Amino acid sequence: MSEVQKAQVQAQFGASAQDYVTSAGHAAGLDLERLIAWGRRRAASRVLDVATGGGHTALAFAGFTPVVIATDLTLPMLEAARGFIRGKGVVNVRFLESDVEALPFEDASFGVVTCRTAAHHFPAILTALKEVARVLKPGGSLLIQDILGHEDREMAAFILEVEKRRDPSHVRSFRQLEWTAFLRATGLTVIDEAILEKVRVWEDWTARSRMSGEARAALDRFILDAPARCREAFQFKLDGDRIVSFTDRMLLLRADKD
Repeated sequence: MSEVQKAQVQAQFGASAQDYVTSAGHAAGLDLERLIAWGRRRAASRVLDVATGGGHTALAFAGFTPVVIATDLTLPMLEAARGFIRGKGVVNVRFLESDVEALPFEDASFGVVTCRTAAHHFPAILTALKEVARVLKPGGSLLIQDILGHEDREMAAFILEVEKRRDPSHVRSFRQLEWTAFLRATGLTVIDEAILEKVRVWEDWTARSRMSGEARAALDRFILDAPARCREAFQFKLDGDRIVSFTDRMLLLRADKD
């Protein structure tokens, strides 16, 4: 991971680690339930949760997996996840500060790797996926969820600007065809997939990234001044000039190692 991007991620998430632990959207939802269902069927003895964030995916998988290892690039985030999971009385999750582009594990170490709502921060997605494929056992599964990139260039550019203004460490959201190609190039084959809508409550979504009042006002104005078709594409809900929420789509994939 480039040093500049790495520093951006650490700065962005280090300060707001506890907010991700308490985020209702990260703690539960149909998206997490789908990953859990896939994971239960795989019945791996060891699971790696990459970019664990608040630790919700690691916690969920710990309920039916003997050993879960949770990694994150940002130490304060990892510490917040550890406190959250240990506070639940769960002891079969281990925590390790690690960059997804250089995972400190031997080849074929895990039956399942999970990565939830994090890959849009990876500047070198193929490098990251190659590392995931390396540590997966043959026949093992990557269970991944991320924001689905828009097929229309104008809409993709609009939401990219929104995301980057809200979170400078955001790199890019990929389209489904791109994901399939990336996975195929790293020896992973898509076996199952789902697309789910996720409503983002504006106040919560912007507050979690610790935007300044000035930056938040500029983002609001950017959205209100955008063509109506851009707001409609992401179902922006307005109350006068106040933004209430918007809706994006999450892509969920199970990809198995050949």
